Amino acid sequence: MAEPAVLSTTPDRAAAATGTPSRPRPSRRRVSTSRWVLRLVALAYVGLLVALPVGLVLWRTVDQGAAAFVDAISGPEAIAAFRLTAIVAGSAVLVNTVFGVGAALLLARYRFRGRALLDLAIDLPISVSPIIVGLALVLAFGWTTGWFGPALQNAGLQVIFATPGMVLATAFVSLPLVVREVLPVLNETGLEQDQAARSLGANAVQRFVRITLPTIRWALAYGVVLSIARTLGEFGAVRVVSGNVGGQTQTVTLLVDERAEQFEPGAYQLSVVLIAVAALCIVVISLLRPHGKDG
Repeated sequence: MAEPAVLSTTPDRAAAATGTPSRPRPSRRRVSTSRWVLRLVALAYVGLLVALPVGLVLWRTVDQGAAAFVDAISGPEAIAAFRLTAIVAGSAVLVNTVFGVGAALLLARYRFRGRALLDLAIDLPISVSPIIVGLALVLAFGWTTGWFGPALQNAGLQVIFATPGMVLATAFVSLPLVVREVLPVLNETGLEQDQAARSLGANAVQRFVRITLPTIRWALAYGVVLSIARTLGEFGAVRVVSGNVGGQTQTVTLLVDERAEQFEPGAYQLSVVLIAVAALCIVVISLLRPHGKDG
């Protein structure tokens, strides 16, 4: 007795047996070519927007020699600018770290009226020009025309054209970075561990230190690093609220702009220092951060 014919499971033969047209499958060579084209396009895009400008700055710095580099970063104005930049950036990062963790916990673990509005307001600095941020701070805290200016003047406090205003402006433009790194991690982990610890008698501080902080540590670290890189390079808002007085309210970015506009030496060298610090922070946290399940 003859064995019944068994239909092949390959798509082409199955389609021929059932009478349905088969779909052509892309060849491996075509898929490989498409991948290489996409890679080349991505590399060209990054190269034109990032690598080429940064490379030109590095080349101009190296071309002027080591002596010019040392002179540019060791002058009195440069040292004062580095010191002020460290104070402003450090203060802004500290403020955003505390606010970012608190806002992320609030959005992830609580439901309240205005939650969507708060979530939207956190992303506002991304869509608002830093120049407008600086102008708004002047209108709010200026001594003569600001809403709170007369009260601050009577109290002997100066915000605009001083370090506090620069910290406020820098903190505003870097506001979303910590929140947007920590919030997805909290949403993914959920509330089970926190609720279990609460049922065992742990208070809020104990739950944060022993459960929440270890869970978000790498997201928090990456958000802090991004905030450092962002605050070091802030220019627009700081220029409006600082007054740009050399040796007093002039950060490194403002000093770079001044020397570039006046064709004075040192702009490239100072820029390289900022690039190196920001790149070093990102590289270090990328190397230390685990890339597996715990990352």
